[in-house]
Amino acid sequence: MTLTIRRKVTLGVVIGSRAFFSPAPCRAARNEVLAQLEKLGIRAITLPYEATANGAVQSIADAELYAQHFKAHRDEIDGLVICLPNFGDEIAIAELVNRAKLNVPILLQASNDEVDKVDVHSRRDAFCGKISVTNNFWQYGVPFTETTTHTSDTWGEEFGRDLERFSRVCRTVRGLKGARLGAIGARTGAFQTMRYSEKLLQAAGVTVVTVDLSEMMGAAGAIKSDDPALTAVLEKVKGYGRIPAHIKPAQIEKQARWTLAVNRWIEENGCDASAIQCWRSLQDNFGCATCVTMSMMGEELMPSACEVDIMGALSMYALALASGAPPAILDWNNNYAYEADLCVCTHCGNYPKSFIGDTPEIGELDVLGEVIGRDKCFGAVKGKVKAGPMTYFRLSTDDRAGTVKCYLGQGEFTDAPFAMDGGIAVSRVPRLCDLMRFVTQNGFEHHVAMVRGHHADVVNEAVIRYLGWPIYNHDTPPEPALTFPRRF
Repeated sequence: MTLTIRRKVTLGVVIGSRAFFSPAPCRAARNEVLAQLEKLGIRAITLPYEATANGAVQSIADAELYAQHFKAHRDEIDGLVICLPNFGDEIAIAELVNRAKLNVPILLQASNDEVDKVDVHSRRDAFCGKISVTNNFWQYGVPFTETTTHTSDTWGEEFGRDLERFSRVCRTVRGLKGARLGAIGARTGAFQTMRYSEKLLQAAGVTVVTVDLSEMMGAAGAIKSDDPALTAVLEKVKGYGRIPAHIKPAQIEKQARWTLAVNRWIEENGCDASAIQCWRSLQDNFGCATCVTMSMMGEELMPSACEVDIMGALSMYALALASGAPPAILDWNNNYAYEADLCVCTHCGNYPKSFIGDTPEIGELDVLGEVIGRDKCFGAVKGKVKAGPMTYFRLSTDDRAGTVKCYLGQGEFTDAPFAMDGGIAVSRVPRLCDLMRFVTQNGFEHHVAMVRGHHADVVNEAVIRYLGWPIYNHDTPPEPALTFPRRF
């Protein structure tokens, strides 16, 4: 089974037209949008040009034809792109969507008029037609995504960027609606903050698969020393970062055994992401950390969270889907002197190396190693995260409200020094105090998922438009909305 994050995004393409407008723009729009998608590496599904007049949907019969075609490809289609090169037929478009019942994101585009081409043979009126289509979508209860501007050119760079961003929205929605998360081990006893509602997740389409930590340790211990897969993983661990000279070969082999056992279980259970009981039973009873295991999975876009933080794993997975880059789980951990918008985000050592931005050290857990012995704690990935833009995101289940909820924002990693061991990310977040007040007053956890780059627009669109979870976006003002005044 191909994981959603590794699938090529597939979009259904529809050209909408009104019969008494010039048909000439329809062929051009079709060719241009298909060329844009090919350039982006996005697969397109549509009917042949000859299937309908002008290759467009402009009647109920056309709508039915396209709806049946899309139904036949239901499992492949991640979203629909509907282009209006002229006014379009609102009823035909609405009926197509209603009859296909794909329940996927929709990008609605309308083409620009040219100021010197508005005679009866050249005018498009798509600016107005788009409003007619969206009014019907409102009546039918169909959510859709806007282009950057109300109208745009199907051949233009702006629309190309809209298509690329929309493809990531589609991937994020599909991935989250059908996610499978692996919970390896029981929740770390000291952290009730990692509690979550498995039933609320299942209602949202997210399945949690569990396994006892003892089973995994048994599986790791049972791997034969001459297993070629173990040799391959051993070499991968050795090549993943700088290992201090005092680390013994037996410690590295133990880490490789654990990594292979986890990888096999993840694959057997079709998990998109995971969360592991990372301390301290594994160290006491098997003799290694699990950080490098999680780091390497994250590097391959299969994120893994510490302390059986299932909601953290889901948050990381959302960022991976939205960005195509490896995310990490971090603690909101320290203030930075008296800098109001700076804080230090840390974790023992699970960051993917491309998240760090440099070759990491693979050593021992520092804090736990001081307590139980460093020889039991090999496998921590250490490094200071390099400067650059970042996006943060946190999902949580709220049993009192009966929903999944989340917050989202953007900031940056900085080069500010901080002499602490482990994975260190000195982070700048605008209005940090306001964000922390929101986190504390709304019952969120101390863990947060982060990813390099600014991708909040994709996550925000997926959550607000298609997933319907309550969200606080720290950087973006709410969309314009109706106010209902009290008249009496």
